Amino acid sequence: MSDEEQIRSLVETWRVATQAGDIDTVLGLMTDDVVFLVYGRPPMNKAEFAALSRVPPGSPRPKFEGRSEIQEIYVSGDLAYTWSKLTVSVTPAGAEQPTERAGHTLTIFRRIGGRWLLARDANLLAPAR
Repeated sequence: MSDEEQIRSLVETWRVATQAGDIDTVLGLMTDDVVFLVYGRPPMNKAEFAALSRVPPGSPRPKFEGRSEIQEIYVSGDLAYTWSKLTVSVTPAGAEQPTERAGHTLTIFRRIGGRWLLARDANLLAPAR
């Protein structure tokens, strides 16, 4: 697989694993020093991401749906980035109506041990209209 195909596969694996609630798979797609930049909150690291993503055993989990439209992929050596349009719909456990957010993301990947991993993610998602 080309670098571009590997990165597209990572993005799709992330989407599918998130929808399935497979947090361990999602965590395996990121570097240990990953940083997420999200509007309205301080930068988030891997441990914070994991804590926010896990649902206590026996508790219902929220339903996630998403669509990522990669607009650009650039690869240079062991670094790559994507610019994407992202739409996410989250229905909290017990709720009937989803919360929808949409916007752009800029994601940086690093190749470590021959594998592309998400290293930095800046997302500009806002409530969908």
